[in-house]
Amino acid sequence: MPLVLNAADPVAIEQAAQRLAAGGLVGMPTETVYGLAADAGNASAVRGIFEAKGRPSDHPLIVHLPPAQDGDWRVAVAPLTREVPDFAVRLMAAFWPGPLTLILPRRPEVAAVAAGGQDTIGLRCPSHPVAQALLSAARLLGVHGVAAPSANRFGRVSPTTAAHVAEEFAALSGDALLILDGGACPVGIESTIVDCSRGQPVLLRPGMITPVQLAAACGLPVRERDDAAPRASGTLESHYAPSVPVRLMDAKPLQAALDVLGADARHIAVYARAPLKTARGVMLRRMPDDPALAAQELFAVLRELDTSGVRLIWVETPPGGEAWDGVRDRLQRAAA
Repeated sequence: MPLVLNAADPVAIEQAAQRLAAGGLVGMPTETVYGLAADAGNASAVRGIFEAKGRPSDHPLIVHLPPAQDGDWRVAVAPLTREVPDFAVRLMAAFWPGPLTLILPRRPEVAAVAAGGQDTIGLRCPSHPVAQALLSAARLLGVHGVAAPSANRFGRVSPTTAAHVAEEFAALSGDALLILDGGACPVGIESTIVDCSRGQPVLLRPGMITPVQLAAACGLPVRERDDAAPRASGTLESHYAPSVPVRLMDAKPLQAALDVLGADARHIAVYARAPLKTARGVMLRRMPDDPALAAQELFAVLRELDTSGVRLIWVETPPGGEAWDGVRDRLQRAAA
């Protein structure tokens, strides 16, 4: 089993930083989800992430940076980037540290493995205090950026607690994986991703930061993803998927299907906002009406339902509107 340490202990932070500096893997809490972290500048260590996750090597990773020492984000990202447009700096100033990843032109001599061989790289500065403490401690040991995709097997439901990470990688020993337990992740879904490499912001993955907020911060309209966009984390059609099938339905057909099945619906788990009537024994979980609360619990609920012994998971389709885009995106990919 992996070694799990209490992140409230400064000794644990130092131990994890040393593990990163030595080329090892660390389960790191962030405000979004837990990441499987390694030194982005160590090609062998980064390959260890791909191997542990079963992730294709051309599927790029996001590199996490410690807070800018002097508040100058352009200087902070300079070791990894060829150029940083002004609108990207405005986005950093508005949302870093926080759940926003920016795709920028990459210096050809750095982090090629983490970038999946692309000439761009995804960067973000997490706001979680444990992540910040770990990244700052690792920087003192010569680790200037940490590649950290979600700490789960590729394509599966992302982890939002240390226990989820330990379950995902139960076959690894404490020598192979150290996990910092920083509690449950407060945001709960992965970061918003914006491509800043082509002169105008392009939304590649929705999250809890909306296009309206992005446009207001950077002073430019945010375009939708197109075929020329670089590859980015979490943008495959099927992703974030439990081991049992997920089906999205509106409330009325969902209730109608439950009525038809009656007691035979006991092999189905339901996650919905509407006050549904179900037969005795049907597993029903109430989805929050607030999109931020729904995002916070989404992956934990999917994991709970997935391990409950049901054969299907039915989810009420989230409402329209930008505030729900991140939750809707994760559920659509889980159901693909």
